Amino acid sequence: QVQVVESGGGLVQAGGSLTLSCTASGLTSDYAMGWFRQAPGKAREGVSCISRSGGSTDYADSVQGRFTISRDNSKNTIYLQMNSLKPEDTGMYYCAVSRYYSCSGSYNNGRFQYWGQGTQVTVSS
Repeated sequence: QVQVVESGGGLVQAGGSLTLSCTASGLTSDYAMGWFRQAPGKAREGVSCISRSGGSTDYADSVQGRFTISRDNSKNTIYLQMNSLKPEDTGMYYCAVSRYYSCSGSYNNGRFQYWGQGTQVTVSS
């Protein structure tokens, strides 16, 4: 049984930083993984993706240059380092395991097979 668990969310002031973690257990292989977020009243959007090896990453334009995704396959864990946070970064952040080894630049839900329950990030102005 695959489990995906996020952690690290919280309340931070604008300009501050947070690091999210996501651990996936029960997988038989490593896959690309991604971070998504959903703000109140808005659709879920893709934030970042990292390939199976960690050698390729992708970011949404809104977070490019501020967020960094990384992974430690020995721990089955990916991270999202979030710097220079803005109030518009507020939302529930979800981690997902792709069906594929690489990121395509597409965050279509169908590309991801397992999802976590989310961790809340709130950025105050």
